Amino acid sequence: MKSLQRHAATASFYHLAGRQLGSSSCNGLACFAAHADDPVRWAKACRQRSPIYCLGKCYASPSDTDHDPAPYIAVHSGHSVLLSNLCVGGARTLAEYLQHGGGVARMAAMAMAPLDLLRLIESSRLRGRGGAGFAAGIKWQAIAAQDAPQKYLVINADEGDPGTFSDRLLLEGDPFRLIEAAIIAAYATGATQGYLYLRKEYPDAARVIADALREAREAGWLGECFDLECVIGEGSYLCGEETALLNALEGSRPEARMRPPQLTEHGLFGMPTLVHNVETLCAVPWIVTHGAQAYAALGFSLSRGTKLLSLNSLFNRPGLYEVEFGIPLSEVIDYLGLGLRRGRLKGVMVGGPLAGIVPPALLSTRLGYEEMQAIGCAVGHGGVIAFAEDMPLVAIVAEVLRFGARESCGKCTPCHLGTPKLAAMFEAARDGSLGDAAQCDALLEALGQTSLCGHGRGLAEFARAVRTHYSEEWAACFG
Repeated sequence: MKSLQRHAATASFYHLAGRQLGSSSCNGLACFAAHADDPVRWAKACRQRSPIYCLGKCYASPSDTDHDPAPYIAVHSGHSVLLSNLCVGGARTLAEYLQHGGGVARMAAMAMAPLDLLRLIESSRLRGRGGAGFAAGIKWQAIAAQDAPQKYLVINADEGDPGTFSDRLLLEGDPFRLIEAAIIAAYATGATQGYLYLRKEYPDAARVIADALREAREAGWLGECFDLECVIGEGSYLCGEETALLNALEGSRPEARMRPPQLTEHGLFGMPTLVHNVETLCAVPWIVTHGAQAYAALGFSLSRGTKLLSLNSLFNRPGLYEVEFGIPLSEVIDYLGLGLRRGRLKGVMVGGPLAGIVPPALLSTRLGYEEMQAIGCAVGHGGVIAFAEDMPLVAIVAEVLRFGARESCGKCTPCHLGTPKLAAMFEAARDGSLGDAAQCDALLEALGQTSLCGHGRGLAEFARAVRTHYSEEWAACFG
């Protein structure tokens, strides 16, 4: 594990700086949705000095560091791109990975010209799985085209969206898939140094990755042409935003950066940088082995391939699922999750706290980037949080905005000052006081139009979607 030198100004930014998790409870949104199932554990989470927003155990919420039951894992796709090893118990050593067919993609990629690899990824129509859904092939080509003395690959494993745990399970159960993918991406783009930025809330993943990197170096996979190091974060949701993540790696205060310049030109330490999250990269070995057309044949519309969905504990069958894009949300709820284990469904959040809530009337919507955007919601990172009808809308909105206010980096005024005002407004409404609708609308407009990064804009989009889909409950907050 690599320990970075950080500027003194960063000390006040991270909520876990210099602290160990110890015996902690999770204060994340999935645990909030299920807090009635264990009020004592939830109360402990709320009293903690340092908030823990997601331990990656949303299938057993409210969760804590002392319990970790095995999650249900299943593939609901014509082909398993990502979960084949996890479905048979994982492959934590290089020997196990090779026994399961791993390493073939690495050898095949090294026998290809980098330009052919770039074309392969472009033809596969792979899009980033971190939320934005940007075409991976365009990113790779932009990096490869840069003439620079150093290029970097950064793996974003700061899976901070409460309600998601797909990256955690991939890291803990199939680490060499990610390492192999990183080697392929580095070869295609010319990167010689990589960093895996891992959230501190995943200590088991840190141990597995450390062992896997050591084995990979001993086997000659890493070291000569490309090396990969793991850096442990100190607790910050905003480090999932790629420019803030690079600032964190540089030891600076991890605030969002202005763009342009784009990271493909001026990224880590001022050099061209390819940033991908864990799930995106883990699709690469399958694409290299089976071909771009086989991958593009999965999914539908402009969303190709498969997606990992993390279903929270309110479902009868919570767990991690690999699905093809195009699956209706109703099928995710009723067929995969087997419905809610108590109460009726109020709505489902797909993609994290910066995504809207899909009401029951819109569950016929198919899972796809443009299709979800059309109803004011998002695919995001694929966390599927169900809310039961006994959860008041105002309580959900207040909780999301409280989280957003606490995790704002402070770089831009609309997010830094506007989000706490909105959070206070809905907390007061939750407690019976009516808010000012005109002021709320003005704050949301400023947040959505002038925020520096997707944190503020996403919070505004969340609120607007809720206002649209739950208009009566929204209006009741203002009298």
